[in-house]
Amino acid sequence: MKTIKVLLDFISLSIALKITFYRNVIKQLKANVDLFVNPDSNLVDATTVVDNLEKAYEEVLQTGGHFNTVTMHKVEAGADKIFRVLAHYVDRIADGDAAKILLGGYDPSNQPSIFQKALLNVLDGPNSGSVTLVAKAVDRAGSYIWQWVEKANAGDPKAWINAGFSTQATFTITGLTPGTIYYFRMAAVTPDGVTDFIAPVIKIVI
Repeated sequence: MKTIKVLLDFISLSIALKITFYRNVIKQLKANVDLFVNPDSNLVDATTVVDNLEKAYEEVLQTGGHFNTVTMHKVEAGADKIFRVLAHYVDRIADGDAAKILLGGYDPSNQPSIFQKALLNVLDGPNSGSVTLVAKAVDRAGSYIWQWVEKANAGDPKAWINAGFSTQATFTITGLTPGTIYYFRMAAVTPDGVTDFIAPVIKIVI
C-alpha cells in the first residue's frame, strides 16, 4: 500500500494563492499545537516572511518595475523554503495519516484505488462566491451528491456539508466566501448503491 505523504504542489501556486495557502498552514499549526509541538521552522519567522511576500506582491501590483519583481521572487523563494521545511515536518509527525496532514494545513497524496474514480473539475462559477463542479459521468448513475468543506475544517469528517443533488454530472454551488479555500467532492447514486466519494479537489473561491 502506498504511503500517504504531504503534497508539495503548493510550490506551483501563484503568489496570491501561496499567500493564502501559507497563512492557512500557520493558522492550522497554531490551532493544533498539541499535535505539532515543535515545528522545524519558527512560526514567527514564517509569519514574517509571508507578510513580506504580501508586501512585495502588492508593490509589484501597484508600481511594477523590474527591481520590485526580482525582489518579490526572492522573497517568494525564501517563503517556499520555509514552507517546504514545515511540509516535511508535518509529513514526519503525521506518519502517513491523511487527517493529520490536513490538520497541518497541507494536502495529502491520495491512496491508489483498484477502481477508477470519476474525475472532478472545479471551475469558477457565474458569480463571486460560486463554483461549478463538473465530473466524469458515472455509469448507471441516477443522481449525484455534491459536498464541500472549508480547508480549515477538512480534517473533520463531520464537517462536510451537503450542497445538493443533481441528475447530471455537473452542479453549481453558491453562497461561498470569496478568498476562502475549499475542498469539493462528489458521489454517485447507482442501482448498486451510493459510490465512494471521489478524491476531494481543492480550490480558492473568487
